[in-house]
Amino acid sequence: MPSIPQPLDPDDDGSAAPALAAALASYQQGTAGPGDVLAALTGARLLVPVVALLTESEVGEHGLRQEKESEMALPKLVGKDGREAVLAFTGTEALTRWRPDARPVQATTPQVCQAAAHERAAAVVVDVAGPVPFVIEGEVLEALAAVASGTLDQVPGVTVARMRPDPAPRRRRWFSRKAT
Repeated sequence: MPSIPQPLDPDDDGSAAPALAAALASYQQGTAGPGDVLAALTGARLLVPVVALLTESEVGEHGLRQEKESEMALPKLVGKDGREAVLAFTGTEALTRWRPDARPVQATTPQVCQAAAHERAAAVVVDVAGPVPFVIEGEVLEALAAVASGTLDQVPGVTVARMRPDPAPRRRRWFSRKAT
């Protein structure tokens, strides 16, 4: 059974990162592009929703149906074309706007993309209920998922350069003495 991860920041107040909120607002106004939003997403904390699903119920002593067992689940959005998307939110306000009973789990953008890839989802939708929805899909989704899993060098079309220090730096002579 999967465990709930430790929070990235125990002191997180649930608000959206100011740089990310500004990038999304600029994107909505047309003064920034998707690359600007992705750059802001790279360093920001996202909230992934989990919801309780009733798996078994029973009739209690008073003749009323009651919960016997439930599980926590990662909800997915299903598009008109049948493709699925994992949801993520910039803050608790956006999460509550979508579904007030959902509980947030902190994650980085590459972690959310990795979860989407694991779930075989076609996209990650950030702030589906607003204020500014943003979609990560295709090669960008694959690359960010690969960053989280450490397999970026296996993504087609991505070149990864590894830099290593020169093992024996050479001494250079900046001047020479002439014999007179």
